[in-house]
Amino acid sequence: MNKNAILIELKEKQIELSRRINAIGSDFKNVRSQDFAEQATESENDQVLDGIRHEANLELQQVNAAITRLENDNYGICSRCDNPISSERLNALPYVQTCINCAQ
Repeated sequence: MNKNAILIELKEKQIELSRRINAIGSDFKNVRSQDFAEQATESENDQVLDGIRHEANLELQQVNAAITRLENDNYGICSRCDNPISSERLNALPYVQTCINCAQ
């Protein structure tokens, strides 16, 4: 995969994650029910959504870091051992920072 294709894929992922985070934020702003039982359910849902938002924020940070590495011409290099990351690993997780050996 060439640099432009990788950048496009990362930018698309960046947009997708930003939309997901914004949608969750909008959901938190919705008016809550007056019913106590319904409030309990909404609270549980909020906890799940907060976890999803947290994971999306972490993934977005990784995507942003990958874009920076791509722009600085050190994309695909392991951040721990400085060896190349396999193309199979980068195809599966284009924002990964470590080779498979360092990830274990």
